[in-house]
Amino acid sequence: MMNALLNSWVMVSERRHSASTAFVLHSIPWRETSQIVELFSAEHGRIPLVAKGARRPRSALRGLLQPFQPLRVTWFGAGELRTLKQAEWQGGVPLLKGSALFCGFYLNELLLRLLVRDDPHQNLFELYQQALVQLATHAPFEPVLRAFEVNLLRELGYALQLTHEADGRCPIDPEAHYTYAVELGPVRLTQQVAQSSNTVQFIGKTLLDMARGHYENISTLNQSKQLMRVLLGHYLGGQDLHSRRIIQELPLL
Repeated sequence: MMNALLNSWVMVSERRHSASTAFVLHSIPWRETSQIVELFSAEHGRIPLVAKGARRPRSALRGLLQPFQPLRVTWFGAGELRTLKQAEWQGGVPLLKGSALFCGFYLNELLLRLLVRDDPHQNLFELYQQALVQLATHAPFEPVLRAFEVNLLRELGYALQLTHEADGRCPIDPEAHYTYAVELGPVRLTQQVAQSSNTVQFIGKTLLDMARGHYENISTLNQSKQLMRVLLGHYLGGQDLHSRRIIQELPLL
């Protein structure tokens, strides 16, 4: 009987311990020497952990829990706030510097605001890691951000309709003018309405370029930025992004 109870306890304990590759999205001090970190895990999605003693001068975790660097983490606990057990630096992602660093904080804030905790998104994790590498290796920032925004909404179940009009039947005309009905898709504007309307407008070519992930055209870059601001604003519930306010002097967001 005692052995059965002991085995049962061990099995529960093991289920409560998890290991995963993860990135730090955000952290705040907690009590005198600890901190709470929000991680984006490959296998477990967004998870909150307490890193006990991480702020002590001799802590093995001190200096490890930094954004934009992959970690192999182990934690335990089954409640909403779990406890970090171990973290190991994995390497492989160059450090973000300058404007790329600000762009990285923007991506992190999007994930914090839009991801539900404990909802795995393996493909989104890989897209995020890919975006960090692109930013770190001096890829043009705007195409990286726009592509990630589009992919993020798709992975969360809010895929943009970019190849057909909102009715789902008519293909996008590259030369026509459109506005975008949230959760429906592109709505064609007549020439007269397009000239007088105050709504955000796009030509069909912009939508088709976005569908292909092509952002080389200046008009596509400008119009896709306007479109994504509208759509992200909707899914964020009108909440302002702190990272966007901080870097508003950079023409990226």
